[in-house]
Amino acid sequence: MIVAEMKPFEEIRSLLKDYKKVLILGCGSCVSVCMSGGERQVELLAAAVRMAKKLEGQEIAVGEKTILRQCDPEFIEKIKEDAKNYDVILSMACGAGVQGIVRNLPEREVLPAMNTRFIGMTDGQGTWLEVCKACGDCVLAATGGICPVTTCPKGILNGPCGGNKKGMCEVRPDIPCAWVLIYERLRDIGRLDDMKKEVAAKDWSKGLKPGRYSIKEKEEEKVRKD
Repeated sequence: MIVAEMKPFEEIRSLLKDYKKVLILGCGSCVSVCMSGGERQVELLAAAVRMAKKLEGQEIAVGEKTILRQCDPEFIEKIKEDAKNYDVILSMACGAGVQGIVRNLPEREVLPAMNTRFIGMTDGQGTWLEVCKACGDCVLAATGGICPVTTCPKGILNGPCGGNKKGMCEVRPDIPCAWVLIYERLRDIGRLDDMKKEVAAKDWSKGLKPGRYSIKEKEEEKVRKD
């Protein structure tokens, strides 16, 4: 899932200072799971914006909507008519969601209420951990399902380095050494010999930005090869 957090409220106030009609749009997918941009957070932010404007002696119309995914045109279509009633859309989605609204509602100005952090997973109640860099050249098969590119602060593909102390990282002493974790994982699944194998240099060209993936193009490529 994509993990994002709300921008500081003062930054949001500054973004909205010139607008009189604002639609605060939540996203019911990733940011909803990490409790930062779902329906409840839309309600709270809308109330805060109204109160701030009232204390400033200014009037503002604040609308509230939440759709399942802001990165999907199918769901953006559902708020197309409502969006016409506002000067700006304040998106409480990740960066992909903000750009999804921009692409599908080009006549509307769109502002981000969130800072997108990383692709991650739950690491205990109320905590999320980065686990994937979306590099385009996955090495998890060679490392027991633990990503050295993300888990190791140095991104070392063939480790460990000489800096770990009692299994902890010298760069981040509050986290375990990625390659100690990989060692323990390979040991536990009976693949410890894989530690002797060299992980091939990554093909970083697969992670060139902006990324693009097309099922149709992949199928056509397969037909050409066959």
